[in-house]
Amino acid sequence: MAGPPLTADTAVVFALIGVAVTLFVTERLPTDTTAIAVVVSLVVLQPWTHISAEEAISGFSNAATVTIVAMYILSAGVEGTGVIGQLEAIIARYTAGSRERLLAATVGVTGPLAGVVNNTPVVALFIPMVTDLADRNHTSPSKLLIPLSYAAMLGGTLTLVGTATNLVASSVAANLGVAGAPFSMFQFTPLGVLVLIVGVVYLLTVGQWLLPARVAPHDLTEEFGLGGRLARVYVTQSSPLVGQTAADVQADHVKILQLLRGDQAFVASRTDREIEAGDVLTVRADEEAVKEFVMRERLRRLPRAEVTEAELSVGNGRGTLAEVVVTSGSSLLGQTVGETNFGERYDATVLAARRGEELRVEDVSEAGLNEGDGLLLYVTETGLSNLEATGDCRVTETVGADETEIEAEPIDREETALAVGIVAAVLAVAALDFLPIVIAALGGVVAMVATDLIRPSEAYDAVSWEVIFLLAGVIPLGLALEQTGGAAFLASHVTSVATVLPVLGTLALFYLLTGLLANLITPVASVALVMPIAVSTAQRIGADAFAFALAVTFAASTAFMTPMGYQTNLMVYSPGGYRFTDFVRVGAPLQLLLAVVTTFGIAFIWGV
Repeated sequence: MAGPPLTADTAVVFALIGVAVTLFVTERLPTDTTAIAVVVSLVVLQPWTHISAEEAISGFSNAATVTIVAMYILSAGVEGTGVIGQLEAIIARYTAGSRERLLAATVGVTGPLAGVVNNTPVVALFIPMVTDLADRNHTSPSKLLIPLSYAAMLGGTLTLVGTATNLVASSVAANLGVAGAPFSMFQFTPLGVLVLIVGVVYLLTVGQWLLPARVAPHDLTEEFGLGGRLARVYVTQSSPLVGQTAADVQADHVKILQLLRGDQAFVASRTDREIEAGDVLTVRADEEAVKEFVMRERLRRLPRAEVTEAELSVGNGRGTLAEVVVTSGSSLLGQTVGETNFGERYDATVLAARRGEELRVEDVSEAGLNEGDGLLLYVTETGLSNLEATGDCRVTETVGADETEIEAEPIDREETALAVGIVAAVLAVAALDFLPIVIAALGGVVAMVATDLIRPSEAYDAVSWEVIFLLAGVIPLGLALEQTGGAAFLASHVTSVATVLPVLGTLALFYLLTGLLANLITPVASVALVMPIAVSTAQRIGADAFAFALAVTFAASTAFMTPMGYQTNLMVYSPGGYRFTDFVRVGAPLQLLLAVVTTFGIAFIWGV
C-alpha cells in the first residue's frame, strides 16, 4: 500500500526544519532567537504549515516547558538547603582531583538514581554540583555536563518512572491493545541495565574523546589577567644565576616565584637553595621583560610550558595561589601594596590587584588598597594562615593539593527534610498518576515558596530562560510536522521497507525513525506518532507487537543528537557552553550503538 505523497505543505515544513537546523548548527543567530524565528515563520507560512498564532506559541504552555521551569526552581530550593553540598563533599573526597574519577562518579551516581527518580530533577539538582567540582578539578564543565544528561537519560530506561516518556509509551501501548502493556515498574529493567552499561562505557571512553572543552576550566591566573605574564625558563650551565639564591637575583620587572628541581617545587622567596644548572624558574613578567632576562642571564625559554594555577600550587606546605579580599577595618587600608610588606610578613608575592572590574597587573606595588579590593597572592600556606588570622584580609579562594577536600557546611535538618520531602512528594504524585507531573511540579514550587525555602525573586533567577525559549520555539515545529503529514510520510517509508527486510531489521528501522523524530519533535510526540505505526507493522508481518513497542519506547527515551531532543540536554546546553554540533558529534555514535544493542537485546530477552 502506497504511503502519503510529499505535498507542498510537507515540503515547506521540511524546508523550515532544514533552515532551523542549519541556524542551530552554524549559530549565526543565538539559539533562542532562532527558536523565536521558527515561531514567527510558522505563522507567516500558515497556509502551508497549518499552524495558527495560538498553536505557534503553544510551546510556552506545553507541559514539558512548564515542567522544566518548575524543576529548575525545585532544584534551586533543594540546593539552598546545603544537602547537595554534602553530596559534593563525598564525591570530592572520592575523586581526589582526578578528572577520570569525577566523570565516573558523575555517570555512576546519575544513571542509577535516574532509574528511581525522574531524570529531569536529577539533572537539575546535579548541574551546579558538577560545575563546581569541575572547577575544583581544573576540568572544563563541558567534559562532564553532556555525560550527566546522557547518563540520566540512560538511567531513565531502568524503570517505568525513570522518565515521563516511559509512562506515555506505556499508556499508548495499552490503548493499542499490546499484550504486556501497560508496562509494570520493572518490566524492561533487564534491557535498561544493558543499555545503561553500554552507554556508560561509551561515555567513559569514546565520548570523552569526542567532547569539546567549550568552557575553560576556572583559573585564577586567567581571572586576574595574568595570561602571558607567567613564564618558565631553564637555567643553563653558563648562566650567571648558578650559585645564587632566588632572593639574590636582581632583575627589573621580573619576579622569580618558583624554583623547580626535578619533581620538587620551592617558593622562591622562602628557599635558601642556590640555583643550579638544570633548574627551572617560574617568573612573573611581561613578554619583553622575559626576553631581556633570558638573554642577559643566558637562560633558555620554555615556550610550551603553560603556567596555570595548578602548576603554581604545589601544596605540601609550600606555595599556593590564593585570592584574598581586603576587609573593612583592615590595617592595610590606605596603604599601597608595596607598603604592606607582604613578602616579609606573610611569605607572599602580590601578583595582581582587582577593584570591581578594573585589574592591575603592572606596577602592582603602587596600587592603593581599599575595602573590597581583591588581591591574587602567591603565598606559602603558613603565610596565608597568618594573614587570615590578622583579619586584614578574607581568603575567598585557594588552590592547592587539598583543594578537593570540601568542608561541607552544616545543614538545617528540618529545612532539608522539608525540601527533599516536597520533591519526593512531587515525584510520588506523578508516578502514582494522581496528577500530571507538570501540575505536581508546580504544586511543589508553591510549597517551596510558601515555606520560605526559596524566595520568588530567587525562583525567577533559577530558571535558564534561554533553554525555555528554545524548547518553546521548537515544539510547534513538531506540531507542524504532524499536521502536514510529514511524520506520516517518514513513517510510511519505513513501513514500506519492512516488506523486504527481516524482522530484526524492521525493528531497528523503527528504533532509528523514533530516535530521529524524538530529536526533532520531542520524545513524547515521537511515541504518539510512531507507536501505532510500529504496532500495526508488527501485526502485519507477524512479529511481536510488544517488542516493537519497547523499541519505540527506548528510542524515544534516548534522543542524544540535538539539544532539544530531550529536556535534560537543554538543561546542560547553556552551562556547558555547547554548540548544536556537539550533541550530534557525541550523540550520533551513541544512538547508532544503542540501536544495535537495544534491537538485539529485545530479540534476546523477549524475542521478536
